[in-house]
Amino acid sequence: MLKQKLNWKRPLFFLLLPIFLVMVFLGFPLPVAPPPAIKAAQEQTVVVKKKKKKHSGLVMPDTDHS
Repeated sequence: MLKQKLNWKRPLFFLLLPIFLVMVFLGFPLPVAPPPAIKAAQEQTVVVKKKKKKHSGLVMPDTDHS
């Protein structure tokens, strides 16, 4: 009589019952805190080279002919 056929459904039900009860009151999915914000990396400075101005053929450069 000690050997009984083990049933996996009954222990599984009692293990999951508290989880289901919590989900009934708190909602599904369970509310969890968002992950912490990632710290932004320090900005890197980049040297910007100045572009040379191109003279177009339409505009004459200022020259003094005195």
